[in-house]
Amino acid sequence: MQPDLIPGQYGTQLGGEQAVVQHQRVLRNTYFLLALSLIPTGIGALIGVNLNFGFMRASPMISSLVLLAVIYGMFFAIEKNRDSGLGVALLLALTFFLGILLGPILQVAGGLRNGGQLVALAAGGTAVVFFAMAGIASVAKRDLSFMTNFLAVGGIVLMLAVLANIFFASPVLSLTICAGFVLFSSLMIMWQVNQIVRGGETNYISATLTLYMSIYNLFTSLLQLLMALTGNRD
Repeated sequence: MQPDLIPGQYGTQLGGEQAVVQHQRVLRNTYFLLALSLIPTGIGALIGVNLNFGFMRASPMISSLVLLAVIYGMFFAIEKNRDSGLGVALLLALTFFLGILLGPILQVAGGLRNGGQLVALAAGGTAVVFFAMAGIASVAKRDLSFMTNFLAVGGIVLMLAVLANIFFASPVLSLTICAGFVLFSSLMIMWQVNQIVRGGETNYISATLTLYMSIYNLFTSLLQLLMALTGNRD
């Protein structure tokens, strides 16, 4: 005979199983939308690498501020519509736009003798970091929500540094910011996946936005570091 259940125990167990199924569904939908978002990014990058970004080089300060305003405006719109299909459409539009903005850095890489290798290395490094951080977050027995405030402060510091460097245009500060984004983006991936697994994040559109931006910043930062340190201009 099976021992009698403590009153409410079965309901608690059932509720826990349902929660796990829900978390897995959010994670699955997030990974699917994240993979889907790479398609418009690739299309945008192919377009961007063939565009003339001379207007951005002519007025780098104004261009940077305008682009930041547009990007953060799209962030707001996506979060505002994260419970509807419009949120998905806006997210894919953002990934296409950011793909186009890869044009200048890819053009610079294309001017290097080993530029293709550096792009491939940055992409491979990004993939390795993503899968490693996601794997750690998925099996971690500890809730990583304690990192929330640390990451929030880190994000603010990095954005202030980005804004400051728009005016100072310091190569040393640029490399420091890139290194900071590599660390920050890696931790963001681990934190966000853990939040999904633990039930702290229940919206796959918001989760995808966070992971996508982490991957995007990780790739561009790695590529800039590689070009600065190992780029062959001869």
